[in-house]
Amino acid sequence: MTSSAQQQAPAAAPHHTRRSVFTGALALAAGAALPSFAAGRAFASDAAAAPAIASCATWGARPSSEPVVVLANHPQRIIVHHTATANVTDYSQQRAFALARAIQTYHMDAQGWIDTGQHFTVSRGAFVMEGRHSSLAELRGGVRQVRAAHCVGQNTVSIGIENEGTYTSEEPPAAQYAALADLCAYVCTQYRLPATAIYGHRDFNATSCPGDRLYALLPALRRDVAERLGAGAAGSGTEPEPEPVPEPEPVRDPIRDLLDQAASDPLAALPEYLPPHLLP
Repeated sequence: MTSSAQQQAPAAAPHHTRRSVFTGALALAAGAALPSFAAGRAFASDAAAAPAIASCATWGARPSSEPVVVLANHPQRIIVHHTATANVTDYSQQRAFALARAIQTYHMDAQGWIDTGQHFTVSRGAFVMEGRHSSLAELRGGVRQVRAAHCVGQNTVSIGIENEGTYTSEEPPAAQYAALADLCAYVCTQYRLPATAIYGHRDFNATSCPGDRLYALLPALRRDVAERLGAGAAGSGTEPEPEPVPEPEPVRDPIRDLLDQAASDPLAALPEYLPPHLLP
């Protein structure tokens, strides 16, 4: 993630780094079973029903350190991320809300941002949560967007969605993937975006986010979103070509040295996105 607000063209997908993350390890015990989820939800033609989204107030967010910026423009695309945290089996709402609070704490206290960087977060238990304040209200309005801090060059023209977990070598749980598809379809409906406007973080920045396995699912995600929109496998409309930026802000990747150390020690714990004390 990054706080730059410049617009940048998609780049070829590199494979040399994981995304910028912080060190630490989560120590969470396995928990509750998957919540009941709205499988088989009906969608109207060319419109997706609004999924359940927990607001910042619902999951217990602290206030932003300064007012968030609401932009007059609507987004041009959706960018999919993974949190690079442990693939926990605690699928509870309690875990999901604790994750949202931990991400906000890290972004504000360690990164120095005004609030959570992404617009929305999808937990491994398929709970969808608002990230940066006012993102949910603006999504429901379908006209404006909140300036975010999730992808260099795209923070004023895209909706950032974090997916809990690390998807370099395994795929997200089916319920989490379905929740992501429902959310993307709703974003597309509200902002009149085609399903083809869904990208991965690595399309714009030098990062392996959202992981090889989740990135490989993006073509299927676009098809599934198009079906929810009633637009068929190809989606509707075309994605406008973004304007290139000559000198994009460099992407920080402070965990690279930690990954090199872990590679030299097969017993070393996988570095995580959040410091362990941020989650119970």
